[in-house]
Amino acid sequence: MRILCFGDSNTYGYDPRGFFGDRYGAEDRWVDLLAKQTGHEIINAGANGREIPRNPYALRLLTEHAPVDIFLVMLGTNDLLQGASAKETAAKMEAFLNQMLPHYKQILLICPPPMKRGAWVPTDALVTDSIYLAEEYRLLAEKLNIPFVDTRHWNIELTFDGVHFAEEGHHTFAENLRKELRL
Repeated sequence: MRILCFGDSNTYGYDPRGFFGDRYGAEDRWVDLLAKQTGHEIINAGANGREIPRNPYALRLLTEHAPVDIFLVMLGTNDLLQGASAKETAAKMEAFLNQMLPHYKQILLICPPPMKRGAWVPTDALVTDSIYLAEEYRLLAEKLNIPFVDTRHWNIELTFDGVHFAEEGHHTFAENLRKELRL
């Protein structure tokens, strides 16, 4: 089975303790951990700072990895950090997924774990929006008839910035996702 994981810095495995886009080692990135746990081919298409794409370039980029059995998408945190509301972020995700639906037989929408107060998250409003995003994505997944994973209750350990997974968070995320996917 081939799974394409399209996401932001938490998919990429960004280590916020560095300053130049450093990433955790493969032993501490959820995508690599999931591949090791399952034996499946898991493609990491994460990028630091990625927001939900608005243009067809993303489609051309993603089709380079075809064929895939599951297109897994986890985005939205950077959209919220840039000032979009949970509803606006879900609307962007709907437009993006409508571009992807004809090209993938199975799409899995994952809501990023909620943020917490930290160096990048100075207000409770951002935390609240990140929690509310899960409900918006659940409704979107129902509308598009695609599977949805809600990570709100996984207790993902975040770093000092309130956004990025700590090493332990990557391990917890990989284990919970493996169970959710039944791989």
